[in-house]
Amino acid sequence: MTSTIQASPPAHRTPDGRGGRPRRALRRLWRGPAADPAWARPALLALLAATAVLYLWGLGASGWANAFYSAAVQAGATSWKAFFFGSSDAANAITVDKTPAALWPMEIAARIFGVNSWSILVPQALMGVATVATLYAAVRRRFPAWAGLLAGAALAVTPVAALMFRFNNPDALLVLLLTAGAYAAIRAQENASTRWLLAAAAFVGTGFLAKMLQAFLVVPVFALVYLVTAPAPVRRRLWQLVLAGAALVASAGWWVLAVALVPASSRPYIGGSQHDSVLELALGYNGIGRLNGDETGGLGNLNQDAGVGRMFGAAIGGQISWLLPAALVLLAAGLWVTRRAPRTDPARAALLVWGGWLLLTGAVFSEMQGIFHEYYTVALAPAVAALVGIGAALLWERRRTTEGAAFLSVTVAVTAVWAYVLLDRNPGWHPWLGPAIVAAGLVAAAALAGVRLLRGPLLAAVLVLATAASLAGPAAYAAETAGTPHTGAIVTAGPRTSGGFGPGRGGPAGGRGAGRPGGGWNRGQGFAPPQGGQPGAGAPGRGFPGQGNGPGASQGTAPGGFGGGRPGGTGGGPGGLLNAGTPSAQVTAALKAGAKSYTWAAAAVGSNTAAGYQLAAGEPVMAVGGFNGTDPAPTLARFQRLVRQGRIHYFVGGGGMMPGRGGGSGSDDAQKISEWVAATFKATSVGGVTLYDLSTGASGTA
Repeated sequence: MTSTIQASPPAHRTPDGRGGRPRRALRRLWRGPAADPAWARPALLALLAATAVLYLWGLGASGWANAFYSAAVQAGATSWKAFFFGSSDAANAITVDKTPAALWPMEIAARIFGVNSWSILVPQALMGVATVATLYAAVRRRFPAWAGLLAGAALAVTPVAALMFRFNNPDALLVLLLTAGAYAAIRAQENASTRWLLAAAAFVGTGFLAKMLQAFLVVPVFALVYLVTAPAPVRRRLWQLVLAGAALVASAGWWVLAVALVPASSRPYIGGSQHDSVLELALGYNGIGRLNGDETGGLGNLNQDAGVGRMFGAAIGGQISWLLPAALVLLAAGLWVTRRAPRTDPARAALLVWGGWLLLTGAVFSEMQGIFHEYYTVALAPAVAALVGIGAALLWERRRTTEGAAFLSVTVAVTAVWAYVLLDRNPGWHPWLGPAIVAAGLVAAAALAGVRLLRGPLLAAVLVLATAASLAGPAAYAAETAGTPHTGAIVTAGPRTSGGFGPGRGGPAGGRGAGRPGGGWNRGQGFAPPQGGQPGAGAPGRGFPGQGNGPGASQGTAPGGFGGGRPGGTGGGPGGLLNAGTPSAQVTAALKAGAKSYTWAAAAVGSNTAAGYQLAAGEPVMAVGGFNGTDPAPTLARFQRLVRQGRIHYFVGGGGMMPGRGGGSGSDDAQKISEWVAATFKATSVGGVTLYDLSTGASGTA
């Protein structure tokens, strides 16, 4: 099954010395390696083109998508300091609550093409296309071209992949880097290559700079598979892994070290931490806290559906699990049919790399007690897709055996039935699709049970039917996802997309409320949807000053100071904890007026609230308290000092903060700042939004 790439013969040179090189290069691009079938490279290019269309079509409809990260892109496109640190604003008050690598491709594009929806989202889509190509290359190393194409197509139409490669969360870069890491690990295992093992470590280490410790979930798998299966003496394997560990630490730690060496007074506050520490952010809020639910400044324990069934449940099943049963069946079947292979067998090693990735990461996701969102499961998509391609190739090679035919038949039948179950959770959405898929799948499964008797056109028809039955469900969800705008901090793929804090209950098909695309609320956590109000200053001690909203402002606030726009985040107000709204023209004009005389045009509680104003005005807006409003950044004393220095023009009433006492766990500095502003400055309603002009000096209680 091993492919041999043959060297091309020397090119004939024309008298001018160039030898028609561009023409030959195009011919090689179209033809591919000589060992491949003639149809393989054109089919790959067609797959990549179709993936690009799926991920790019109508991309601008999502606007700023996740405004939290779009505001950071705007900042990084303006300030190189903000670029390096991942600041939320160009004046560098506070960073986003992640390491900044995922922002860098978008910020480079924004510097070239301007800050707009396309410059932010197109890099994400191109990363998706690159991930499909990388997965194809990884599978094609040891398996037929059609297996690589099947794996690439399965990844491309996975609904959560279609979502996240059209969105500006850090997951797109993370998945690309992890897939590249798996490709390098597979190449390293083939001939015990130190160079490729170091490359695998560097890819995964860079993944840490995209989404911190989540990237390291694959490290034990890659290391153990290499240690057990690489064709080299044990001593060499051990020192190679030591070198790879050093490469992992270097590629992940250089930015952390740089931040540690810069004095806190010369850089922005590290958002998401309580002590201005990257290590605290990585190990706490974005690390152990996600596992046990004990997150200072986080949302607490969100483990209602934690357990072995989480990946198949109502909230997550439609995102990732379409081919998950098939992947598990094919993993088991592949390990069975390769059980007698030598220790160094590359085919089995590839199965172990992708299977270990799926099982370990899936187990962690299933048991997480803290913040967990459905879109995290995009990290499973390459492993699921690779196992589908590899397992199908191994079984097809043994299709004339009883066990091979049986495994093929069972895999297609299970996949079709599970697709029917998932589609039945949305009975009003294309109700004919589920019965059609299960009927086609069962017919194909029955035919595959007797695959030894099939020949020619009949065999081809059965294979087409089996592939269509397996991919039609996720492809339909992916198409629906691509045709639906998504905005806000939490989004889901497929029909009736909704958002909220982690898995929830209620709503159609067990979802978290009907919701609008990209929005929604988790009512199971005690978080009420925003309620309307009247313009006004609000009362100190009850949320934040000025939590009411005027006509069209959508500046609602739930009890306890939980501000936010309408579910879905499409209202005209400042938004809140989950999403950024769109300020009125009057508010935007007020923020722009005289902004160059201040370091920050305004300050607002919560990163999403601040992001809405910053993106509209194009001027730095300080995110008081960071994402959840629970970071001690700035403290009340520092905020008062900045006001006295005339560096902040306005304070925006309302805002986004964790529900409860104005912050839940973590710092209550944002609450103190809000109360001090309300007691010290006069409130003015502008376009239905409460603004405090901090340049006027103390003027009594509003």
